[in-house]
Amino acid sequence: MSTLALIEKTQSLIAAGDIVAAESALVELADAEGDGALMVVLEQLPPKDILAVIREYDNSRESVVNLLVSPAMFARAVVIEKQYKDLTRTHLRGMVNSIIFRDDADPVEFLNAIGDLEGGSEALADYFSEKWSRIEAFARTGTFESFEDDGDMLSETALLSCAYVPAKIELDEVADQDWMQVAWLLRYQCPDLFIETILVLRAKARAHDLGLEDEEEAEDDDGKVETSDTDRGKATPAARDDDEESAI
Repeated sequence: MSTLALIEKTQSLIAAGDIVAAESALVELADAEGDGALMVVLEQLPPKDILAVIREYDNSRESVVNLLVSPAMFARAVVIEKQYKDLTRTHLRGMVNSIIFRDDADPVEFLNAIGDLEGGSEALADYFSEKWSRIEAFARTGTFESFEDDGDMLSETALLSCAYVPAKIELDEVADQDWMQVAWLLRYQCPDLFIETILVLRAKARAHDLGLEDEEEAEDDDGKVETSDTDRGKATPAARDDDEESAI
């Protein structure tokens, strides 16, 4: 099958909601013609289609797509993941952890690729959304021990001033290939991105407290689908006509 034909087949399967079959087609290509051939196809697929495949991660097996997707490809997919209605961020955290911590990967390279894109810090804030107080504690104290919010969070200036202080905990203490390790890498190896992510987390928390979050979601609802339809590879949000290549 030619590269163009495989791309068309993959996109048709994804559009039909058969994510498993789409991934199988890509795996068959890698098995038959090698990883290089698969990379050629992945480079030509729009981010929304790559996202549809990689967000269906499964911890019980390795996906050849997840093993080969590049930092740039992954970043473009991550910044549009928010357009799925996954309020728990389960898929976002799962695919981030499974890809940036794969054996051959440099997690910082992936994090920087995400941070370089518009919406990157927002995607990272979503990744940490259920750990907000502990991330705030990490920014404030250098440890993950959460504290009672006394209204005295570090200002942006204070965050900047402590961005390059020595670590209080070593990386190997939090090397769990999960949110603590991601937070550690951001703070000590991508400090500007860490601060930006903290500020976005704070803005999201304020919006939630003011009841503005639901209004924003309603305004952005076009093109979204319920995750009950996507969690099992049944569907992917429809592409918007104005930007099919970069948004779902």
